[in-house]
Amino acid sequence: MSTDPREAARAAEAKAALDRVKRDSETVLGTSAGRAANHFAGTDAPEGDRIELWGRRIGRSLSLLGVIVLAWWLGHQLKIW
Repeated sequence: MSTDPREAARAAEAKAALDRVKRDSETVLGTSAGRAANHFAGTDAPEGDRIELWGRRIGRSLSLLGVIVLAWWLGHQLKIW
């Protein structure tokens, strides 16, 4: 290792930047996955209303299935798959 103080400062700055990137990327990925799970679980339904809860879960699941089917159909029409 060099004893140059400029290199030591640059190395410390680079390490701090890498630590920030690692921390921020884990936070965003975890937050997005948690939000998607909460959305499809229907946690925004009124408390105690089982019909509303299951209606949201079924509707959101069917919409996801519809998007997948439409994507497959589009890929099939464009000869991608």
